[in-house]
Amino acid sequence: MRFVLLFYVPPLSKLIRSAAAFLCTAVLMLSAVPAVAQVTWRMTTEYPENNISGIGLVTFAKLVAARTDSFVTATPAFDNELKITSGNMPRAALDGRIAGGDAFAGALSSLNAIFGLPTLPFVMQSIEVAHTANARARPLYEKAFAAQGLTLLYLTIWPSTGLWSDRPLAGADDLPTLSLRTYDDSSTEIMRAAGANAQFLPMDAAIAGLKEHRLNAFLTSGDGGAGRKLWDFLPYFTPINYAMPVSLAFVRTELFAALPQATQSQVLAAAAETEQRQFELLAHRTNENYARMRENGVHIADSAPASVNEALRKAASGPVAAWKARVGSDAAGIVEWAIGQ
Repeated sequence: MRFVLLFYVPPLSKLIRSAAAFLCTAVLMLSAVPAVAQVTWRMTTEYPENNISGIGLVTFAKLVAARTDSFVTATPAFDNELKITSGNMPRAALDGRIAGGDAFAGALSSLNAIFGLPTLPFVMQSIEVAHTANARARPLYEKAFAAQGLTLLYLTIWPSTGLWSDRPLAGADDLPTLSLRTYDDSSTEIMRAAGANAQFLPMDAAIAGLKEHRLNAFLTSGDGGAGRKLWDFLPYFTPINYAMPVSLAFVRTELFAALPQATQSQVLAAAAETEQRQFELLAHRTNENYARMRENGVHIADSAPASVNEALRKAASGPVAAWKARVGSDAAGIVEWAIGQ
């Protein structure tokens, strides 16, 4: 007895329809999986790209792209291109106008007094003291930012603050002749107490004041002044070693928290490396700035006249004590430690 096996082969048209149906189902299944989009953070600074604040944003942008394989990219805007001053950056970030920025800390003092720590006069008198003091203050900065819905990324220590002026300063009697731009409420109060006509102004407004001859002096570092070419108006610099300010780079917490956990770690690693590179840059920054300043005709005093130092330190004692009374014991302890070094 023989058996015959019969196989059914469906028509070609039916095979094509089945294949098409399978492909459609696969496409629908894939489309149901959410695509992972790249993240772009718009970040800003008031200062030029060649200023230490601008250099920090450039460095962070490169490092965060490299560490996240360009999943997160930062697009910096320099020289107040976006018309957002340091004091307004937190609100601009929360409003979605920017993702974050690099803000001069003193301008944030109205949000929390801790941000005034780096600009307290005659407290941080060396790079090493500034580095240690800011490391101790970092948890306080982070807490203050977190209360605003922001995440601290990295900080940049600036070269020491001095006085740019249109005339040499021979002594304390010259202070009342200065119409001076200051960079926070504390420095304004102190300079006024020492006799100067001081105004706390964002950089753009201060440059306009110079051009309109309403100002004849600036309280800022060689870095801040060289980046803005203050030598076009103020050819004298007196190194009073007033403070070593910092700028603070941050991003809106909502944006940071939306990243995968692994990516968050990569972003923080990029921020930590940026902070370290910024600190390494600081070691030679003052000499580089002084060289640029001298090349452009700036007369740099060897030191401030004794009477100028005496007048400023006398004026500073009250505001420092008042600041310590406003903050907690942790912040006040950092100041006490720094002064004792």
